[in-house]
Parts: sequence; structure tokens; C-alpha cells
Amino acid sequence: MTKIVITGFMGCGKTRIARELARRLNLSMVDLDEKITDREGRSPAELIVDLGEAVFRLMESDALREVLETDTTQVIALGGGAWIQGTNRELVRQYGCLSVWLDVPFAMCWARIENSLEDRPLARTRNQALALYKRRRPVYQLAEIHIRTDKDLEDLASRIKTQREGYF
Repeated sequence: MTKIVITGFMGCGKTRIARELARRLNLSMVDLDEKITDREGRSPAELIVDLGEAVFRLMESDALREVLETDTTQVIALGGGAWIQGTNRELVRQYGCLSVWLDVPFAMCWARIENSLEDRPLARTRNQALALYKRRRPVYQLAEIHIRTDKDLEDLASRIKTQREGYF
């Protein structure tokens, strides 16, 4: 059984979908941002502000490697920028994971970001977020499965589960 890695822009629903998919497949689920917070005692946002994005990305890669080295089958929700790092994409490939991109329109992501209490140091304004979204899209497209939606996320876990079956 292969690990499933969920990627996409901030606010696209990675954690929610990963939890639902893990429930439906009877697998464990790991949120990489939560793993980093537990490990470092600070959130990714705090780490980015305090130490800079480059240092945070190294910590993120270490945490991803740690998660991938476990033998348990699981669904992993990446942080919005994790997939952008070539090192992380290589780790995902090296460990034989199935990558899934949740392609959600910017307007939907931005609405969720605006309504969230989370600090987003890389996207504090709509213009910052939109520029980041546009820069990251071509890299998200490198994922093996592409799930495009502009609707609520309820049926996405079923769609991913169905598409996943074609890979195993």
C-alpha cells in the first residue's frame, strides 16, 4: 500500500480532504504542518516569521522525510509550499507515494484564507496570495492525480479514492 500525498494552494482543503480520504480508506492521516508544530513547538507561520522561509523549508523537508520513513500506510496533507520544493517532490517519488493536487480556484482559496484565523505570512494580502498562487500552479501540476473543483469539497475524497484505484 502506498502513501498518498495531498498538495495544493493554502486554503484549498488539503487537511479536510486528507482526513476524509484516510477515514474512507481506513488509513492514518498526518498533517505535515501539525507535525512541524508538534516537533518545533511553533507553527509554520511563526517559524517563517522568526527564522525565515528558507530555514522553515529545511525543517519542513526533515519532517516530511520523517513521516515518509514510517512503515505505516497513511494519507499526508502537505503544507501549501511543501510540493513547490524539488527536494520534497523527490522524497515523495523516492518513497513511492501517490501525489494528488487539489486544484481549487483562487477566489475559493482566498475566501477561506480571509475567513481563517491563521497567520499566512507569505500571503497577507490578496495580491500577495494571487501572485503566489500563479507562481505555484505550474509546480502543483506535476502531481500524478489532478482533482479540479470549484464546488464544495464533499465528494473529493470519493473522486480521489476512485482515481487512486487505477494506480494500484
